[in-house]
Amino acid sequence: MFTLEKITQITHSYRNIKRFRQIVNVLLKYGFKSFLEVINVNKFGDSNRKEIHAQNNAVRVRMALAELGPTFIKLGQILATRPDLVPHEYTVELAKLQDDAPTFPYADVEKIILEDTGKYPKDIFDSFDEEPLAAASIGQVHRAVYKGKQVVVKVQRPGIEKIIATDLEIMYHFALLMEKHIVEIQIQKPSAIIKEFTKSIEKEVDFKIEARQTERFAEAYIEDKTTYTPKIFNEVSTTKIMVIEYIDGIKASDVEALKEQNYDLKLLAHNGTESLLKQIFENGYFHGDPHPGNIIIMPGNIVCFIDYGMMGNVSIKERQNFADLLMQIITRKTDRIVSYILRFTKYEVEPDHDELERDMGAIIDEFLDLSLKYMNFGVFVEHMMDILSKHHLRLLPNLFMMLKALVSLEDLGKKLNPDLEILKLATPYVKRIYMEKFNLKKMAANMIDPLHDLMNLANELPEDVRTLLKQLKKGKIKIELEYLGINRFRNSIVKISNRIVVAIVLAALIVGHSLIMLTKQSPGNGNIRLIGLIGFTVSVILGFILVISILFERNK
Repeated sequence: MFTLEKITQITHSYRNIKRFRQIVNVLLKYGFKSFLEVINVNKFGDSNRKEIHAQNNAVRVRMALAELGPTFIKLGQILATRPDLVPHEYTVELAKLQDDAPTFPYADVEKIILEDTGKYPKDIFDSFDEEPLAAASIGQVHRAVYKGKQVVVKVQRPGIEKIIATDLEIMYHFALLMEKHIVEIQIQKPSAIIKEFTKSIEKEVDFKIEARQTERFAEAYIEDKTTYTPKIFNEVSTTKIMVIEYIDGIKASDVEALKEQNYDLKLLAHNGTESLLKQIFENGYFHGDPHPGNIIIMPGNIVCFIDYGMMGNVSIKERQNFADLLMQIITRKTDRIVSYILRFTKYEVEPDHDELERDMGAIIDEFLDLSLKYMNFGVFVEHMMDILSKHHLRLLPNLFMMLKALVSLEDLGKKLNPDLEILKLATPYVKRIYMEKFNLKKMAANMIDPLHDLMNLANELPEDVRTLLKQLKKGKIKIELEYLGINRFRNSIVKISNRIVVAIVLAALIVGHSLIMLTKQSPGNGNIRLIGLIGFTVSVILGFILVISILFERNK
């Protein structure tokens, strides 16, 4: 939907210039003039704007993102969960960004439903509340009744796709400029962050993706009596409309209401934690944003996750590596911990292994000296992220989402039951995965493919060696070298050569016509001097155009 080829066209796209100027002016307003000067875009804004200097940088970043709208708010919310990418004071401040937005008129809702389904809401639903339940940056939700069942209808905000597409183009352009002009930030690869963000927000804009993710989750837990997943009505859902079963319950964040209704808070904390641990360690497919607002408690102490727009995947190998990492942490083998951490991270420069080992050893000793009852997994993860950031290591997105989900659920679980020990509940899953590696049947099964490849190689190798020796003997071995940058270099040489030729020709014309103009006046050569004047003028104009084009190309 939002392609990289489209994103890179910002410099040639005049339709984005208005939004580009607006973004620059907002950044100027919040005191980021020096930053804009460094990346050379301050000229697009109003330099006379009054700046806000009252707050610190983190606060001003949050205020600027909030004013810039939905795409920037979403980016801020994601960065708030990435302490390995941004400093701690920024993650704390960005976490305050709210996805609140003004409601849009019912006439727009009706128009979108009509365009996507060919029917008016009254022709599809038994009843449809014109007043929305809530509104967010991507869309808003309405209560309705469909075939006698209480449902919620999620409708996409009008024109949101174009807004997001334009903002993504500009974000990517800014990221490239930052990498070009700010040496310190190159290692964080902001352009790669925007690429990853593009994939994430694309899923949120297409409601069909969320519907499929909800159904996939439901299939995995159809036998689980402690977890419930709302039903999706696909026959009336589209990319811009999603009809979901209405869940009548109490939000997990409303602890007082749960107490009043005599819910078993300890059992709820246990059920919710067990559910997420099963999602991660058994299925490898989990709810990526289990904050209290996305969990509803139903009668019978049943936990219902809602909003499946952000889902995580961890492969079997990643689960095994994570289990291995936890086992190394428990046994305090810091040298092996570093090796596993590097499997979960990306980096441009090889880190100092000894220093990384010392840093990890320090926080492991600090936390393992506590009993599980007093250990805070969220604080441990926060310290670990600080270390990764210090060593310029970026955690793989899916694994960070897993850690973030566990931390979010631990926070909720401790509100329901302060004695909750998430690591104690996770230990059986970790041990089971860790010991599976030593299962003889699985070890044998895992050896089949490598042995098959080895046998094929053994069969093909003699013939390949024979062919190679024959060609070598006949002198037919050819080595082809390809310099990947040669085309760009060749094009530059051709362009320079063309300009030199044009410059020489123009110089010759100017000199030639100048000589014609210097011809002595006589009755027979008046027209020749006029031709010389015209030729001289045209040559000078062409020369100016050539100089201007060279200067423009240099500044581009």
